[in-house]
Amino acid sequence: GRKAKLRNEQDVFLVEGTKMYLEAPAERIRKVYLSQSLYEEKGESFVKGHDVEILEDRVFAAACDTKTPQGVLCMVQQYHYRLEDLLKKKNPLLMILENLQDPGNLGTMFRTGEGAGIAGVIMDRSTVDIYNPKTIRSTMGSIYRMPFFVTRDLAETICELKNAGVKTYAAHLKGKMQYDEPDYTGATAFMIGNEGNGLSDEIADLADTYIKIPMCGQVESLNAAISASLLMYETNRQRRIRSMSQDRMSNIRKVEE
Repeated sequence: GRKAKLRNEQDVFLVEGTKMYLEAPAERIRKVYLSQSLYEEKGESFVKGHDVEILEDRVFAAACDTKTPQGVLCMVQQYHYRLEDLLKKKNPLLMILENLQDPGNLGTMFRTGEGAGIAGVIMDRSTVDIYNPKTIRSTMGSIYRMPFFVTRDLAETICELKNAGVKTYAAHLKGKMQYDEPDYTGATAFMIGNEGNGLSDEIADLADTYIKIPMCGQVESLNAAISASLLMYETNRQRRIRSMSQDRMSNIRKVEE
């Protein structure tokens, strides 16, 4: 809690490791901390014009969140998106997360979401902090590129989406429809609930459609990030097929002309 408060007051978040440092947008980097040994190995060009502080290895290790620090720690300016930013794309695909608690799940959804081509992630206040170091690590850099919006009132935000013509689907045990039955080629949002309890009734009731992921054996449900991945990639598949058939139709028209 104390760390999150500090992050928000200073409007920054910390990223660790070479990959996360190299992918960070240069204009958002506020400060870079390097271990003495990495600085000696990489040299001046590695920190190219940033505000840099070199720390003794021992001191650097103490400052890190990971057990095996990679020698670079970086303060990055926080992102502040608005809901409109997530609705800019034509037919946006959005993930709506309620009370998700596992930092790894949240980070993985950002990473998979970028891969599947979603337009953004909407979270309620009770979802784990996106700037938690574990979350940041599991985004593998997608934090820099995936728009997100943390809402004070999830129900109100869902109503705004519906008014904007977004169809909403809740992954729910009471779903009658298999997850691959609806048409997701229009503006679409999937609601994913807490890892243990699923969606609250208040939020699930707002969905246009309940969908279910079929289960074999004695498994009741899948991990939240895995469920989200299936839904995102099913949407991706439908949209690829649709754009391929549209391309084909326009080619046929060209030939006929």
